[in-house]
Amino acid sequence: MLTYKAMYKFLDEWVHGEVLDFPGAITAGRDLEDARRLLAGALVDMAETHLMHGEPLPVPDPSCSDPDADLEEPIHLLLTAAHRVTVVPEGAAT
Repeated sequence: MLTYKAMYKFLDEWVHGEVLDFPGAITAGRDLEDARRLLAGALVDMAETHLMHGEPLPVPDPSCSDPDADLEEPIHLLLTAAHRVTVVPEGAAT
């Protein structure tokens, strides 16, 4: 498990969410609960994209902060290792 830092900014009708130490993990929700849920999904999507491209995950930086944030809190990244096997019949074009 890796622990990054999430920030939330309360706007007029939205809550902006961003993982400060994982560039590109960003979203907006109707309320804090919605923004948290969407940000967790964005973090997983970004992590999986990095791994599929053979890129390392950003190193969590607990000292990062955003002075404009209304709320900062930890966000945990849990990934499951998996593999995919495809059986190709002998002689089939690949």
